[in-house]
Amino acid sequence: MPANPALDADVPAEAGPPDEAVGPLIRGVGVLRRLTEAGGALSPSALERTTGLARSTVDRIAATLAHMGYVRLDGRDVVLTPRVMELGNAYLAALRLPALLGARADALADELDESVSLAVADLDGIRFIHQATRRRALSVSFRIGDLLPAERTAPGALFATEWTEQDRARRRARRAADPQDAAFPAVPPRRIPADEAAFTQRVERARRDGWALDDQLIEPGLVAVSVPVRDPQTGRPACVASVVSHTSRHSAADLRTSLLPRLRTAVAAMESDLRTAPAPEPGPPPSGLATWTTASKHQLGRDFVESLARGLTVLTAFGAGRSALPLTEVARATGLSRATARRALLTHEHLGLVSAGPDRAFTLTPRVLDLGFPPLSRTTLPRLAEPHLRALADALHEPTALAVLTPDGTEIQYTAGAGAGRVLTVHITVGARLPAAATSLGRVLLADRSPAFPEARAQGYALADEELESGLRSIAVPVRDRTGRAVAAVCVATHAARRTLESCVQDLLPELRRTTDHIQTDLHTASRFTPVPPT
Repeated sequence: MPANPALDADVPAEAGPPDEAVGPLIRGVGVLRRLTEAGGALSPSALERTTGLARSTVDRIAATLAHMGYVRLDGRDVVLTPRVMELGNAYLAALRLPALLGARADALADELDESVSLAVADLDGIRFIHQATRRRALSVSFRIGDLLPAERTAPGALFATEWTEQDRARRRARRAADPQDAAFPAVPPRRIPADEAAFTQRVERARRDGWALDDQLIEPGLVAVSVPVRDPQTGRPACVASVVSHTSRHSAADLRTSLLPRLRTAVAAMESDLRTAPAPEPGPPPSGLATWTTASKHQLGRDFVESLARGLTVLTAFGAGRSALPLTEVARATGLSRATARRALLTHEHLGLVSAGPDRAFTLTPRVLDLGFPPLSRTTLPRLAEPHLRALADALHEPTALAVLTPDGTEIQYTAGAGAGRVLTVHITVGARLPAAATSLGRVLLADRSPAFPEARAQGYALADEELESGLRSIAVPVRDRTGRAVAAVCVATHAARRTLESCVQDLLPELRRTTDHIQTDLHTASRFTPVPPT
C-alpha cells in the first residue's frame, strides 16, 4: 500500500523530523495511518511491510495501542476500535462546524432526499467533516475523514480560489509524485492524466460564480454541486456544503437549476448560525493522563511505549472551547511536563497533525481524522457490539445476544450474537423476532417506554424464566445512547439446569453490566459526530 506524502508530513519529502521529535510517536502514528488506509485491520506482518518497521517494534506499538483501547488484537489481526475515534472527536469538537451546521445539512438531505456533505480544506485536498447519506442501494460511500484531491471535487475548486503560490506548488509536487492518486484510498485511481487547464478554468469559474460543479470528476455517474460557507470574521470559506447525487437521478445541469437554489438557502442559514453562535463553554479537559501512562509503563514494562501513549494523549487536550492552546495549557490539561508536551507538539507539527499560530498557540488540523476515523465512521451498533459479545460469551461459556425493539414495540429483533461451546446451548439467529413481553431483552426495553415492567425499570435489568421455552432462562440489561435512551439490550441465556435465578443475578449480571458499559462507551464515542444505526 503506498504511503501518502500528503498525509505523512507537512514538510518537503526530503526534510527529516526535527531533532526533538519523538521517534516512537512518529512510528505509532504511522501504524494508525496504515491501519486506517487498510480499512481498519492489518496483520502484524502486513504492518511490518507497509511501515518498514521491525516486527518487534510493530508488536510493541500494537500492545501499547491495545492498552490504550485504540486497537484490539483479534486473532492474527490488529483491528481499530471505536475508542480511537476520540482523537478525531477532539478535532471535530474544537472545529465546532459539525455541531453548529450538521443539523442544517441533515435537514437539507431530508428535504432533497440526496446526500449532503460538509468539507474543509486540507492542504491541496478536501476532507469531509460531516455526511448526511441516504440509505439506498446506490448511494455515496464517502465517510467522515476521507481525503480527496482538490482537482477531482467541486469543493476543491472553491478552496483553490484562496490558494497561494505555495499551495499551488505543493499540489504540483504531489501530482508529480502520484499522478494516479494511488495515495488517496477514498477515490478510484486516475485513469487518464489530470487536465490542468480544465482545473484552472473550474477554479476561475468558481471564483466568478461563487459555487462549483462536479460533473463525474471522481467516477462515472457521480455528480455534485457545492457552495462555500463563509466565516463571518474573515469572509473566507470555513467549509463547503455539497449536494451529491448520481446521473440516474440528476444530471449536472439539473443540479444547477433544481438543487443549487435550495443549497444556497441552506448555506445562508448556516452562515447566519455562524454569526450568531455564542462562544463555546470549555468542557473539562482530560485528567490524570500522565499518571495513567506512568502506571501503565510500570504494569507492562517494555511492551508499553510510554512516549507514544503520552504523545497521543496530547491530541485529546483539545476540544470544544479549547480549539487553540498554548504549550502551558496543553501541559496542564494532560498533566505532562512542559518539556514532554513540547516535544509531542513539535512531533505532531512535523506530522501535520497540529499547526502553530504566530502567538504559538497550537490547533489541531483536519489530518487528525487520518488516525482511525474514516473506517469507523460508518459503523453500526451490532458491529460495534460483536467483539464485546464474543468476549462475554467466552468468559461465561453462555450465549449472548444484542436485540432492538421493532417499531411497533411488540417484538424484539436479534441484531448480533455470540455462541458458546456447549452441547446444550441457545442458538441465536440474527434477524429472528420474538414476542417482546416474553423475553428479558424485550422487557428491559419496554420498561423505558411503558409502566408494564416497573421491576425491570427500577432494577435496571430483566429476567425471563422459562416463559419462552421450557428450560430457557435469560437476563438482560439496556444499552443507552448519549442521551440516556435505551436503544438496544444485551442478554445472556442459559439452561435452568445450569444456573438458578439467584445465580443469574449474582454471577451473570455483574459481567453482563461490565460488557454493556464497554458497548455504551464505544457507542458514545462513535456517535458523537456520526450516527450509529441500531441495526
